[in-house]
Amino acid sequence: MNIVLWIIQGFLGIAFFIVGFLKSTQPGDKLASMMPWVGDVSLRWPRFIGICEMLGALGLVLPGVTHIQTWLTVVAAGGLAMIMVDAAIFHRSRHEYAFILVNIVLFVLAVLVVVGRWILVPFG
Repeated sequence: MNIVLWIIQGFLGIAFFIVGFLKSTQPGDKLASMMPWVGDVSLRWPRFIGICEMLGALGLVLPGVTHIQTWLTVVAAGGLAMIMVDAAIFHRSRHEYAFILVNIVLFVLAVLVVVGRWILVPFG
């Protein structure tokens, strides 16, 4: 189970870090061409979400690798799960149903990390 959790954490870490990096660094017009919703909100919002996603991605992996404050992995996974719930609600309001499926998959994987690292196979 530990290996499965590490694979999920690695996948989520890479996915959230890449998307978060794009949201926090790309020019607004380029970002809007990749993510149409960006053109309808203040650019500060995707920047903030991107930074949160990058920090969450680091929180999924670094505590387990360094064996320092390993409880932060559970917090990071829970935070990313909450971001996915918010994202699904936002995309539902815009009738962007394809994005909701991605949000659901990422939510389920993040919740698996929460349960796995908190209850089933905690670090330490």
